[in-house]
Amino acid sequence: MVRRIPLLLLLAACQTRSTAPPKTTTPSAPAKSPASMSHGEATINNPAVPLERAADAPARSTSHLHYVRLRTVHISRVIAPGVVYQAWTFDSVVPAPTVRVTVGDTVDFTLVNGSPIPHSIDFHAAQIAPSRAYVNVNPKDSIHFRFVARVPGVFMYHCGTAPVALHISNGMFGALIVDPVTPRPPAREFVLVQSEYYLAPTHDSTAPRSLDWQRMLDLSPDYVVFNGVYAQYAAHPIQVEPGELLRFYVVDAGPNRVSSFHVVGAIFERVFVDGTGPPQLGVQTASVPVGGGMIFETRLAEPGLYPFVSHSFADATKGAVGVLRAGNPPGSASH
Repeated sequence: MVRRIPLLLLLAACQTRSTAPPKTTTPSAPAKSPASMSHGEATINNPAVPLERAADAPARSTSHLHYVRLRTVHISRVIAPGVVYQAWTFDSVVPAPTVRVTVGDTVDFTLVNGSPIPHSIDFHAAQIAPSRAYVNVNPKDSIHFRFVARVPGVFMYHCGTAPVALHISNGMFGALIVDPVTPRPPAREFVLVQSEYYLAPTHDSTAPRSLDWQRMLDLSPDYVVFNGVYAQYAAHPIQVEPGELLRFYVVDAGPNRVSSFHVVGAIFERVFVDGTGPPQLGVQTASVPVGGGMIFETRLAEPGLYPFVSHSFADATKGAVGVLRAGNPPGSASH
């Protein structure tokens, strides 16, 4: 005797099978730490990671008129081991060159477009009509204007051509330091510009990567970096001395992620928002907003290795990490 199954039960069973969610594999966290010390989010002394540029800030200028000329160039550059990116740049570097002036100085600026699409400039340190100065410059054309730096601090500058997120994500940003008329106390000074990369899928692992627009809109970066390269200052630690005053000019270029700047094993003596007004004292971590800048001052109490990170640790894991080597700590070369 054949047992008959009611038609409604068969339909329900088929519908259940067809609508069941597919099985997915959840990526697991790495089981092994890249470095033996606490907060070792990236390998120390790793020659595979390129050192794109020193973090040292340019010296304070004695000139009161600064001629700044930037040329837009599209180039391929290494952003992590084995990863080449098709970048849009000012003067072929990411971040763009750091400019340093003093309150009251005049910046005489020229932008030359050497790339195949329109670009522009936006100086956060300038008080100027965007409709006059921040206009699109066509290929093989240029623009020239002047402005006076009136407010001290550290400021972002970037390409402002729409869509702005596209131009910033591809590398068109830099830092401008405006010193107060009365110099700050002597210190070792560094510039750190945090930014993000969003990589489009590729079937050729050797081909240069390009921007994935949807990943950028979804705030899902592949890399979050200081000065354009994944973990370059962990792979090549910055040498300092215990007890010396350290000053960090930190700019967050974004286009999306806040930088929660923190030095492991240290407390900031002073933190200046942009650079004006009384500083915040005794700060453990401060968040630099996207498009903003802050000045951090600290001293390292003893010889050792001191990581600096964005304390948004998903971002530190993606490359927003570096290391300060204070003095010559025992065993530091083995980390």
